[in-house]
Amino acid sequence: MATNILKPITIMALLGLALSGCQDPKFASNPLEPGQVTPKSLPLKLVKGRITSQQKAAKLLKQDNGKHILFGDTHVHTTYSPDAFKMSLPIMHGSDGAFPPAAACDYARFVSQLDFYFLTDHAESYTPKVWADQVASIRQCAQMTDLENPDVIPFIGWEWTQVGVSADNHYGHHNVLFKDIDEGLIPSRPIAAAGAATTALRSKRATISKIMYALDPVNMHYYQALNDFNGQMRETPVCQAGIKSNELPTDCFETAAHPGELYDKLDDWGFDTLVIPHGTTWGIYTPPNSSWQHQLQAKYHDPDKNRLIEVYSGHGNSEPYRDWQYNQVNEDGVVSCPEPTDNYLPSCWQAGEIIKERCLAAKLTAQTCEQRSTLARQYYAQNDTVAAWLSVPGTQATDWLDSGQARDIDLASFNYRPKKSVQYGLALRNFDDPEQPIGYQWGMLASSDTHTARAGHGFKQTGRAQNTESTGIKSAWLKKLLAKDKRDATSSEPELLPDINGLLDKYGFNIMEFERRESFFTLGGLAAVHSEKRDRDGIWQGLKRREVYATTGQRTLLWFDLINGNHGNYPMGSHLTQQHNPKFKISAQGSFEQLPGCPEGVFNSLSPERLEKLAQGECYHPSDIRRRLTHMEVVRIRPQQHAQEAVTNLIDDPWLRFECPDNSSTCQVEFEDTDFSNGQRDSLYYVRVFEAPLPMVNGSNLRTQFNDRGQAQAVNPCYGDYRVDRGDDCLAEVAPRAWSSPIFVDY
Repeated sequence: MATNILKPITIMALLGLALSGCQDPKFASNPLEPGQVTPKSLPLKLVKGRITSQQKAAKLLKQDNGKHILFGDTHVHTTYSPDAFKMSLPIMHGSDGAFPPAAACDYARFVSQLDFYFLTDHAESYTPKVWADQVASIRQCAQMTDLENPDVIPFIGWEWTQVGVSADNHYGHHNVLFKDIDEGLIPSRPIAAAGAATTALRSKRATISKIMYALDPVNMHYYQALNDFNGQMRETPVCQAGIKSNELPTDCFETAAHPGELYDKLDDWGFDTLVIPHGTTWGIYTPPNSSWQHQLQAKYHDPDKNRLIEVYSGHGNSEPYRDWQYNQVNEDGVVSCPEPTDNYLPSCWQAGEIIKERCLAAKLTAQTCEQRSTLARQYYAQNDTVAAWLSVPGTQATDWLDSGQARDIDLASFNYRPKKSVQYGLALRNFDDPEQPIGYQWGMLASSDTHTARAGHGFKQTGRAQNTESTGIKSAWLKKLLAKDKRDATSSEPELLPDINGLLDKYGFNIMEFERRESFFTLGGLAAVHSEKRDRDGIWQGLKRREVYATTGQRTLLWFDLINGNHGNYPMGSHLTQQHNPKFKISAQGSFEQLPGCPEGVFNSLSPERLEKLAQGECYHPSDIRRRLTHMEVVRIRPQQHAQEAVTNLIDDPWLRFECPDNSSTCQVEFEDTDFSNGQRDSLYYVRVFEAPLPMVNGSNLRTQFNDRGQAQAVNPCYGDYRVDRGDDCLAEVAPRAWSSPIFVDY
C-alpha cells in the first residue's frame, strides 16, 4: 500500500541528493593516498632565471657576497593532517577535495616555484602508514629534480600541536624540522603533543556522524575515509613510558607533554633538529593571559634547537607587543575588566554591552541592566580560557564587534595575545640563575601554514576560499543542523561557565570563535635563507645561523649587516659582543610585479586538470619590473636587566624610520646606535622593509565601522561559508613587508 509518509532519514537522503547532484570528480579519489609526484622537472631556464635575477640585484646593491637568497615554506600541511582533511570535506564551502603529500611537491615546484619546502603534517595524526607515506613522498619529490640545479629541495618534519587549557599549561604549536630525508637520519615516528586536544582528536568524538552519509550520499566514501583515518589513529598503540624514543617500537604513538620533554626525546635520536614556535598570538587556542614568561625556564629551554620563530603566516602577524590587557588583576588577586582604549576593545567589556542591550530591549530597569552588564564583564574577565565568550548565551559573530582584536596591527592574528608576541619574547630574560640569565635569540621567518599542500601560496593575492583556511559550511540549513550552541539569543542573564573540559564535552571545538576567525586568515608568508650553496646543506646551515628573514609572501630581497664589528661584518642573525657603538647597513630591492596566469613551461609540465586543481590557473609568474619600496623601519629591543623591569619601556618600535627614494625599487641606508656605549646594555636590532601597498586578502579583517568618536559600531565579517561568495577575496590595501632576523649585540 502506498504511503506519503517518509521517514526522516529518507528526507535527509533526498536533501542530500539535491545538495550533491552527480559526484564531483574532485571528491572521487581516496583522500588517504599519498599521490604521485609529476615525473618532470620545472624547465631549467625558469630555475636559472631565479638565480640570474638575484645576482643582478646583489651586484646593483654591492651585496655580491657569493650567497644565494633562497625562498621556501617551512610549514606545509596536507590532507594527512586531520584538520586539513575536515576542511577538504565536500560539505565545506571552499573545498577542492584532497591534497595529499605529492600535491605539495608539485605545487612548490611548478606553481609557487620555491627553492625549498618542509612537509610538516600534525604529529597528533600519526599512524605508521601516514608517516611512511609522508617520508616516501618527500623522497620521491627529491628524485624528480635536476641534481645540479634542483627546482625544489624537499625536507621533512612535523608539527607538535600543543594546546593548554590555561596559560599555566600552554606551550603552543611548534614545527620540528630535520635536515636529512634518508633512512636512518630521521626518527622512526613523529612525537605528538600530549593533552586534551590530542585526546579529543584521536577519540570517537572526532568521527563524522553517519547522518552525513545520508545528507551527501554520492560522496559517502569521502566521509567514511575520514572515519577510517580516525579509527586507524585510535588503533595505533600508545608508546610505553620510560623508554628512550629511539628504543621504542616504530609503530607506537608517542607524545611529549611540554617542550622540555620534546627536546629530551629528540636528543635520544641525536639528529640535527630545529624546533620553531608558530602562531603564538593566535587566540583561537591560546589562553588569553598566556606569556613567554611561563615558558622561558631552563627546563623548557634549548637555544640550539629553538633558534627561529615564525613571525607571520596564513594565521597573520605575531610580531608586535601591545600593553593592553585581556583583564586586570590587582595586588589582592581580584580580577576585573579593563575599559576600552582607542586601539583595543576588551571582549569582557563587549560582553557587558551585549547583556545591557538585551536587558534594555526587554524593558528592565536601567539599574538592573547596569548590574547585569557589570556581572557579565566580571564573568568573562575571570574566565582565562578560549571559551569565555560562552558566558553570554546565543551570540552571533557580529555581536562582539571587533573586541579582542589588535586594531593597529596590520594583518594581525585573531584575538591577539600580546605577551606571546615575538617582541615580548625577545625582551624577556629569566634570572633564576643571576650569573647566567637566559633569553630567546630568535631569527625570524614566515610560512604559509597551508592546509591544502599549497606551499608558498602568497605570491598573488587571490583565491581566498582555496588558498586560506577560510572554509565553512556550504549552506545555511546544514549549518543550522550541525550547530552546537542553541541557547536563547535574547537572554540578558550572563552565565558563570564550568571548567574548560566541561565545555569541550558539551560543545566540542565549537567553543572556539570559528566565524570571527575567518576574517583573519591571510595568504601566507615565505622564509628567505641566505645560503652559501643552493643545496640541502646550504639551506640548513643558513637556518641554523639565523641568516634568514620573513616576508608576507612576496620575494623582496633583503640584506642587513653590522658593518663595524670587532672582526668585520656580521649578517642578520649574528650574535656578538662589543663596547663601541654598532653601525649597520640595510640593502633591499622590491619583489617582481606578477603577470597573470602561469609561465609557459608550467603548462608543458603539468596536465591542465592538475594545474587547475592546484592553482586555478595562477602561478608565480614574475615580470621584469620590480615593485616600489616605500620605507624601512628599525626596531631596537634592549632585553631586561632584572626581572621587574617593565617590558613596555624596552621595545623601541619603530626606533628609526628611513624613507626610500621616490618611485625606486631599491633602498639602501646606514645608521648607528649612538646610545649603545653610554647605555652599556645588551641590545638587538631588526628591520622591516615595506613595499607599496596593494590589495591583500582579509587586509582589513572584520572590516569594522566606527562612529565619529572612534567607537566600533558594526563589523562586516569575511565569512568562510555560504554568506560570502567563493570568488570574493575580501581585499583591502596593506603594505607587503619583510622582517629581517635580529642582530644581537651584547655589551
